[in-house]
Amino acid sequence: MKIAVDGMGGDNAPIEIVKGCIDAISQLDVEIFLIGKEDALKNALNGKKFDKDQLHIIYAQEVIENTDKPVAAVRKKKDSSMVVGINLLKEKKVDAFVSAGNTGALLAGSLFGLGRIKGIDRPAIASFYPTKKGKSLLVDAGANAECKPRNLLEFGIMGSIYAQRVLKIENPSIGIANIGTEEGKGNPLAKDSFELLSKASMNFYGNAEARDLPSGIVDVIVCDGFVGNIILKLTEGVAMNMMAMLKEQFLKNMMTKIGAMLLKPSLKEFKKIMDYTEYGGAPLLGVEGAVIKAHGSSNAKAIKNAIKQAKAFAQEEVIKNIKVQIQKIGDE
Repeated sequence: MKIAVDGMGGDNAPIEIVKGCIDAISQLDVEIFLIGKEDALKNALNGKKFDKDQLHIIYAQEVIENTDKPVAAVRKKKDSSMVVGINLLKEKKVDAFVSAGNTGALLAGSLFGLGRIKGIDRPAIASFYPTKKGKSLLVDAGANAECKPRNLLEFGIMGSIYAQRVLKIENPSIGIANIGTEEGKGNPLAKDSFELLSKASMNFYGNAEARDLPSGIVDVIVCDGFVGNIILKLTEGVAMNMMAMLKEQFLKNMMTKIGAMLLKPSLKEFKKIMDYTEYGGAPLLGVEGAVIKAHGSSNAKAIKNAIKQAKAFAQEEVIKNIKVQIQKIGDE
């Protein structure tokens, strides 16, 4: 499996990207095409041992920064690591592409370079959402601030296929993030989406309240990107502050410190569940190519796991299966 990786994307590029790629080729049976500025990659690779038959270096002398306007950057910076990676995927020289760079630019570049899957109105970011049962898939996590009911139907189809093929969840349940569980609750988008999803040939649970999402009440959470991004960021913030508050309590006195030592293995396991580096990245669903958006602050572990996700995305023929299901519902 051939994976292209944006060596200049993210807060910790290129050092952590390089480390993640080297770890990936030693553990995941992949061939990686690492793209970036010549001087930066040479410095990051200096002194590191790796199989040159598995890690190929491609030089691109421009970088799309987080401060760049997405569409303008993609159009003007043709020799950027991100655009070069997308083009490699478009030309089928690689099977998937991973980037921790500018999210808006990755979306724009994927739309311009790869195009949408026929029948898909709007691609979406599918982010992993930690739950009591393990994890759910949140679609959309921020690509589309405003949506139509048809979009949420497509999000449900794409999320269900990804959950089934990649996460190996048999007959994944789908729920609409809403302010109540009863049919007829919510704004017009939620109400009309409920009607569409209930008629589709999927395991539709119905409406799911935000307080029930962390329990894993559904395998796939669908909503517009505005709501999805708030859910995701709020959960991240609560988890981070809960860990900080627990730490403060455990350090209060000798007795609480002893308690912390006894609980250390369990706390480590809990932290692992909430750690985004364990999931690697979020698939961009709805474009004609396997694209993974890694977290902007990804370290080597996160990049390695994003590459693992990319491999599974391509290997499990997610796009082919999306095409089949979208064709079945037609223009309803």
